[in-house]
Amino acid sequence: MDRIWLLVFLSGLLLPGVQRVWGMEISTTKEVEAVNGTSVKLTCTFTSTHPVSPQTVIVSWNFQPVNSKHSHRVFYYQEDPHPPPDGIFKGHVVWSGDIMRKDASITLHDVQPIFNGTYSCRVTNNPDVHGEIGKTDLRIVNKSSLSELSILGAIVGVSCAFVLILLGIYVAWKLYRKRQRETDIEMHLDERFEKDPTVWCSDDEESKESSGDGEEEGSIEKEDDDDDEDGDD
Repeated sequence: MDRIWLLVFLSGLLLPGVQRVWGMEISTTKEVEAVNGTSVKLTCTFTSTHPVSPQTVIVSWNFQPVNSKHSHRVFYYQEDPHPPPDGIFKGHVVWSGDIMRKDASITLHDVQPIFNGTYSCRVTNNPDVHGEIGKTDLRIVNKSSLSELSILGAIVGVSCAFVLILLGIYVAWKLYRKRQRETDIEMHLDERFEKDPTVWCSDDEESKESSGDGEEEGSIEKEDDDDDEDGDD
C-alpha cells in the first residue's frame, strides 16, 4: 500500500498533464523595528501556481512572543478580513493587503512592548496549500535608532573633519620647514662670522674701495672735461 502511494506521488512529479497541488512562495521582511506607540506594517507577499481570488485565498497571521513556544492567532482572512475579537491585539491590527495583487500584509497600530516577538504569515490558495511560512521578527524600541541618512551625514562630517585636520597638519609642516630654513641660514652666517670675523670687515672694505674707485674715476672724468673746455677756449 505504501508503494502505491509512493508511485502516485512520483507520477504527480513526472507525468505530463498532472498539476502540482503545491507551490506557494511567501516573502516577508526578516526583521522590523518600530517605536513604542507608533504604527508598523508587516509585509507579506505571495505567489501561486494557480489564479488567485478572494474566494480561494486564505491568510493566517500568528504571533509567538519572545522566549515562548506558544503562538496564537493575530489576524485571519477568508473572503473578508477578520480582526481578532479579543486578546492583546484587539483594536491594534488592520488589514493592509490586496489579494488580487498577491499582498497579505497587515498593520499594527499603537504598538506596545508586549508585541515583541515573531509574526508568521501563512497563505493558501486552493489547491496550492503547501509552502513555507513567512516570518518577521518585530522589535519595539522606546525611540527610533539612527536612520541611514543620519549615519551618512555623520560619515560625511567625520570625513570632512579628517580632511581639514590633514590640511592643517600640512600647512603647519610647510610653515615649520620655512622657519627651519630661515633659522639654518642665520646659524650658518653666525658660524661663518665666529670662524672669520674679518669676513664682515673685508666685505665693508671692498664696498668702500669700490665706492672710492668710483669717486676717483668720477673726479678724473671731471678733470678731463675741464681740460677739454680750456682747450676750446
